[in-house]
Amino acid sequence: MPAPLVECVPNFSEGRDHATIDALRTALTGVPAVKLLDVQADVSHNRSVFTFVAPPDAAVEAALRAMRVATERIDLTQHTGEHPRMGATDVVPFVPVRDVTMDQCVSLARRLGERAAAELGIPIYLYARAAVRPERQRLPDIRKGEFEGLRERIGTDPAVDPDFGPRRIHPTAGATAVGARPFLVAFNIYLDTAEVAIAKEIAKRIRTSSGGLPAVQASGFEVGGRAQVSMNLLDIDTTPPAAVYGAVEAEARARGVAIVKSEVVGLVPERAILGAGAAALRLPDATDHLLEAKIRAGEGPTLDGWLEDLAGGAPVPGGGSAAALAGALAAALVAMVARLTVGRKAYAAVERRAAEMLTEAEGLRAELRRLVDDDAAAYAKVSAAYAIPKDDPSRGRTVDAGLLGAAQPPAEVARRAARLVTLARDIAQIGNKNARSDAKVAEALARAAAAGAIENVRVNVAGLSDPALGKKLLAETERLERDLRA
Repeated sequence: MPAPLVECVPNFSEGRDHATIDALRTALTGVPAVKLLDVQADVSHNRSVFTFVAPPDAAVEAALRAMRVATERIDLTQHTGEHPRMGATDVVPFVPVRDVTMDQCVSLARRLGERAAAELGIPIYLYARAAVRPERQRLPDIRKGEFEGLRERIGTDPAVDPDFGPRRIHPTAGATAVGARPFLVAFNIYLDTAEVAIAKEIAKRIRTSSGGLPAVQASGFEVGGRAQVSMNLLDIDTTPPAAVYGAVEAEARARGVAIVKSEVVGLVPERAILGAGAAALRLPDATDHLLEAKIRAGEGPTLDGWLEDLAGGAPVPGGGSAAALAGALAAALVAMVARLTVGRKAYAAVERRAAEMLTEAEGLRAELRRLVDDDAAAYAKVSAAYAIPKDDPSRGRTVDAGLLGAAQPPAEVARRAARLVTLARDIAQIGNKNARSDAKVAEALARAAAAGAIENVRVNVAGLSDPALGKKLLAETERLERDLRA
């Protein structure tokens, strides 16, 4: 099973200092299992938005580490920018992605808020689905007055008492909002005018709080010499970006202003872009006609996806599949060294032999790649057999059949890996000297593949009700093991 995933989108009040942005990046990616998907830094807003996904515990740890960096490096008393802000780490939302509920994201927000308040001395406000006060569900309501206004009110006005942490502003890092929410799209539209008042008028017309579009927050700013309608789309299924763009375009046209461009800050679910194209083309079944999607569907899982599955809590894929993959990698390296040898004048004397090794290595690579999946499929039958009730008379026979079947793919892996050990040695001797280290790595991987596969044969045979059923297979693999030690 793939590991549960949450998305986290921390916003930091720094968009100009590359050293600080790099330090934030390092803090996030230094936590194992964190995958940083996107970083967007804006000079005018003086703000950076990081988007990463991770298992729940890792997401909290990564966010806290980045908050620590922001607290140390960002001084709001020296900060200027177009975007409203109240903290060095301004906002940290958690979003459920896979096998995680919104309630679990609420728990993550509260856990991070409590830790950040205690360890960093920062006042923390819970917002959106994590809010414990209804008036704090909307981020703009919490951030009203920004750092400077909150600095004056906190400690004297009970309405701004934080949910966690001190009843005083952090002198340089301010305060942070931490929450849980559905996917949010930060969407900006640039107008062909420098008059910010027009952007503010349009924002007021379209935002939810003024009776405009549902699930839309909007403000007007000047960015790079143009007026910008800056929006948060809180629910793109209720109000998609295409609908928002159309509304802003109509309001701008009524004021004699054109749209220059739009931009997404951070990441957006692909259905938002596909939906915009489908709406423009009036094509109701657009996703059924996407070439690249069809190609991806036929290619199977990515390496990253397979590794996530391997790291998950299910028994498949497991060690047998990993051994097969190690063998496939060994074969790929042998093929690479052979290709670096064939056609080179310095190795004309061994070209024919290198070409033969290339052909054999490529065949072994394809076979071992197949065995990655075959091993997982075979062991899945063992798991199904063990699920049969113990009082079922067919259970013993089914388990034995499953175990014997599960021993076959690793036995095949061991045979091919043993052959690859020889090929890797040979290509190291005759092949391109500049790639000799690659041949050595190929041999090491082939040996690991053989050892892992043999262990899987041993384990499956040991589980048989009568080990004699697997005696021949076990003897063969143990002979391979002895040969590899010689």
